[in-house]
Amino acid sequence: MATYLLDTGLLLRHLRGQQSAVQFLRGLGRLGRLSIATVTRLEVHAGMKPDERYATQKLLSRLVNYNLDRDIADRAGDLIATGQRAGKPISVPDAIIAATALQHNLTLVTMNPDDFGAVPGLSALTFDDRAPG
Repeated sequence: MATYLLDTGLLLRHLRGQQSAVQFLRGLGRLGRLSIATVTRLEVHAGMKPDERYATQKLLSRLVNYNLDRDIADRAGDLIATGQRAGKPISVPDAIIAATALQHNLTLVTMNPDDFGAVPGLSALTFDDRAPG
């Protein structure tokens, strides 16, 4: 079963060969199963360069993919509404990612912890791309 849910930015850096991202994901993969929300898959494809297709498909095939279902959609909608009322908006993709992590009891791995800071109960691990690597 998956343990970590990866956010888009980290995957794109891995695909582009940023050594700190590559090493971080390799190490994380030794600790638990890596996964993505299907919206992350969409975002990776949207940000993929034409010459990255093979490497992208290879990487994505190694990850557990969590589909957007009714429960995740409802939870994401609730996160968006709660964030708006609190003056801490969350984007639709980030809400789906957070809801997926919450629904499946996963630790979200992100480079943008502020995007998810207002999500109650979310377990998150931050990857800092400014770290040497």
